This record gives sequence, structure tokens and C-alpha cells, in this order.
Amino acid sequence: MQKQNKINPFHIAVPVDDLEKSRIFYSEVLGCTEGRSDTKWVDFNMFGHQYVIHQVARKQSNLYENPVDGHQVPVPHAGVVLDWKDWQELAARLRSKKIEFIIEPYIRFEGKAGEQATMFFLDPSGNALEFKAFKNIA
Repeated sequence: MQKQNKINPFHIAVPVDDLEKSRIFYSEVLGCTEGRSDTKWVDFNMFGHQYVIHQVARKQSNLYENPVDGHQVPVPHAGVVLDWKDWQELAARLRSKKIEFIIEPYIRFEGKAGEQATMFFLDPSGNALEFKAFKNIA
């Protein structure tokens, strides 16, 4: 594999059991810009990355948990590493929308190398999302 000098956007596709409810969640709650769509799927720009929701007849939960810092972290999960300020703004927006968190927004390793903010929640179809930010990305 060749070394890259820049980070390219990722692409991820997830199943949803209610396309319209999920479309509203990703656009109005998370603030993602909608791109292309069809009757069974919708593309979103999730902080510069391509996140696609696909309508399925019935979504089955495949979530597992792994203990981290005294929390049960849902696996699998997806998300984006944001700038510190953007993470704070997203956490405030989610709280204002009364989103139920699996793991409330909090700071890990406060005052130490690797200090980071993180939060976990589910979309309307039960897909786990984590958004985090590093105090110092290096």
C-alpha cells in the first residue's frame, strides 16, 4: 500500500429500517448535508465523509459491547474525529435535540497526552455512532 500525504474521505453504508426517519435524523439532528438519493438509499456528507443509509426490510441488531473506561462501548460503531470546537457544538446540538446517549459526552485522559472528548449514541435504526475530538491531534 502506498503512503498517502492526505486523508481521503471514508465511505460507509449502514442499514436502516425507516429511511425517512433516518433521513431527518442525519440531516436535521446531526446537520449532515444530503447528496444523491434514490427510493431505497440516501448519501450524506458527514463532516467531509460519505455516509450512506440503505433501507432494509427489518434491521436486526448486531451490537456487541466492549468495556472501556468503565463504559460499555457498542461494537460496531462509526463516527468522525472532529475539531474540539465542532465536537462541543455537536454535543450541545444533540443535547438540545434530546438525543439519548449510550455514553454521555465526556473527556478522557484529561490533562494528559491523548486527551480526548467522546460520546456515543444510536441513530433511529440502532446504528451506533461515536464522535470524538483530540485536544491535540498530534
